[in-house]
Amino acid sequence: MNRNSKTALTVCAVVASMVGMSFAAVPAYRAFCQITGFDGTTQRADAPSRTVIDRTVTVRFDATTADGLPWHFKPQQVSQTSKVGQTNLAYYAATNTSDEPVIGTATFNVQPAKAGLYFRKIECFCFTEQVLLPGETMDMPVTYFVDPAIEDDDNLDDVFEITLSYTFYRDEKAEARELAALPTEAEGL
Repeated sequence: MNRNSKTALTVCAVVASMVGMSFAAVPAYRAFCQITGFDGTTQRADAPSRTVIDRTVTVRFDATTADGLPWHFKPQQVSQTSKVGQTNLAYYAATNTSDEPVIGTATFNVQPAKAGLYFRKIECFCFTEQVLLPGETMDMPVTYFVDPAIEDDDNLDDVFEITLSYTFYRDEKAEARELAALPTEAEGL
């Protein structure tokens, strides 16, 4: 193998590695955020906290929809104040304003971002895609608590208010899957 062939092979290997790493970057970043709470990413909890402490935190609720999603989406309460470690239930409401079924997926974060590591969700509409029929309104619950470990983090001594934000996006891939699963006229529709 001559020198030019070796160089070309090396360049191809580097390009292939870079392409592979670019595809791995999104899942790796998502996993990093979920583990560390980076950028306000909340955590999942399997059960309520066993400890409740006297410190109180006010959670404010925010809701937006991305362009292309024909839904009206809003929190049903402005805020909730509770003790750290106490399990809370909040509701959001979504209405499909179009004349067709629409599937949406929610992304979420908290502000200040440094509180993400301590904001725990037990159940949430954001864990799965949501389907709304034309004109349908759905109440969407989220069960959460603020982890009492926040008390041990000196960096969060100034956090007494957390904003939980959701943005719903149209899930066109899920809609395409659903449409593909419907029987065709030839199959007896």
